[in-house]
Amino acid sequence: MITLDDIRQARPAIAPYVRRTPLQRSRTLSCDLGTNVHLKFELFQRTGSFKPRGAFNQLLQLTPEERAGGVVGVSGGNFAQALADAGSTLGVSTSLCMPTMAPAASVEATRRYGAAIELSPSFPEVFARAEALRQEGRRLLHPFDDPYQMAGVGTIGLEIHEDLPTVTDVVISIGGGGLYTGIAVALEALVAGIRVWGVETEGAEAMGEALKAGKVVPVTPTSLARTLGAPYVAADALTVMQRHADRYVVVPDREAYQAGVYLLERTKVNAELAASCTLAAARRLRGRFGPDDEVVLVLCGGNVSMDDWADYRSRFGA
Repeated sequence: MITLDDIRQARPAIAPYVRRTPLQRSRTLSCDLGTNVHLKFELFQRTGSFKPRGAFNQLLQLTPEERAGGVVGVSGGNFAQALADAGSTLGVSTSLCMPTMAPAASVEATRRYGAAIELSPSFPEVFARAEALRQEGRRLLHPFDDPYQMAGVGTIGLEIHEDLPTVTDVVISIGGGGLYTGIAVALEALVAGIRVWGVETEGAEAMGEALKAGKVVPVTPTSLARTLGAPYVAADALTVMQRHADRYVVVPDREAYQAGVYLLERTKVNAELAASCTLAAARRLRGRFGPDDEVVLVLCGGNVSMDDWADYRSRFGA
């Protein structure tokens, strides 16, 4: 399990390469939910998601020899773009193994960031190809279940604490659990009594299934929130969530979509479903927040296209 010290050590290492993203209070959402709601705009991070914080931290831990051999990653979208960008920035040859069903915009962006892309029709084949490249000498980097990835994204927690020392609640989406773990470890060490809420969408319930089983179990994601579609949740994430299992929330894709439309129309940000689901969860939790609480919704990514929105609208209506 990572510690606050790990996160603090990651911060100066990645600082030259990542953005400190803004935290702003939303008057509209505060009025709607009857509490003080703040948005952490991590979707304004380079490549459009939180993933570069961890991707850079992983690459910076490698020895010169390991960097010279190149790296390989597996991703359906956001980590692929982050690792490609980090590799290009640091001069590390990068290959990304991606499924053929990955969004075309994500594949094209990853290619433009300078990575070599290998597409396979199924995730077992994607992972098999990545393993083959590892055996050829590339270092395999994980999109979420890695301590350096978690420590890197945990720096978001440091920023939240500095910008809002009175924070009482943070709502975070869970895919593989790296983002949730990093921020939770940071803030639980810094803020006594803070409540960290973890959110999944129906059909992407890797954490939910692990909580039921009491251990990490494989899942087959079906949610439209593709960037939450991890095949399992990290063991460390489960350990953190088990401390406060009553702070786990699951919302339907429809509610994540409706929240995304609301964010687009009222706050003018284009949040992917993996981010807007935090607002959907906060709506369900409104009775748990008091008028003096300070609630942060982490908007983790904004890599959603007009084609995506057209698809969602055809499924759910206006």
